[in-house]
Amino acid sequence: MNKIIFSIIFLIGIIFTASAQDKQYNVLLFTKTVGFHHVSIHEGVEAIRKLGERHHFNVDWHEDAKQFNARNLEKYQAVIFLNTTGDVFNEEQQKAMEDFIRSGKGFVGIHSASDTEYEWEWYTKMVGRMFKIHPKIQTAKLRVVDKKFPGMETTPDARVWTDEWYQYGEEKIDDLTYLITVDEKTFDPKVKWGDNVGEGMGDFHPLVWYHNYDGGRAYYTGLGHVPSTYSDPVFLDQLAGAIWWAATGKGFE
Repeated sequence: MNKIIFSIIFLIGIIFTASAQDKQYNVLLFTKTVGFHHVSIHEGVEAIRKLGERHHFNVDWHEDAKQFNARNLEKYQAVIFLNTTGDVFNEEQQKAMEDFIRSGKGFVGIHSASDTEYEWEWYTKMVGRMFKIHPKIQTAKLRVVDKKFPGMETTPDARVWTDEWYQYGEEKIDDLTYLITVDEKTFDPKVKWGDNVGEGMGDFHPLVWYHNYDGGRAYYTGLGHVPSTYSDPVFLDQLAGAIWWAATGKGFE
């Protein structure tokens, strides 16, 4: 009887392993927070897991920065920073992340990924621009400036959206391709946190961009503060395209 049970368990293990290996690629979903903790992380994790099921890729979710070591990262083709905040890595983990991207792999940053690791210059260049301040959550109008990116096919040229509108500092690198902006005429961007004052970014207020970086690929979206964002099919199409591109480099004609 024990031999039969063992054989069944063994066969299940083989089937599970084969199924996992049949997936297109593997992504590491990282949600560690040292600063503010977004309540939307739960919805984001569930949404990305469902994207993995829908588009046939593996998603491993972790909040443990020890996952960022050379041996473990070998099995992934992209990493996703979902609403991370603060200084999440030590120097060894930073080095592992740098080597990962330099090996030709990809990064997807969502919302407060730009509120992470301000003192790590390599990371800030990968993200492209860093969070400075935001006003209260408001409804505003999004505008597409470039649709030539995977997952943007279903995004309308303009749409009403409600989110936390990040204002960013200067570009950390000069090769960013912008995809979506928010129209500051449709919301009040003014805010003050002590000495940190936000007056808006003017006529061009970017929210979504990408670039090739240090041998790999990086995509960032400022959307994703509000939990219901992660049930919006257009936003999920954008994420699916970004993850596919980050992991494979594919998606352009």
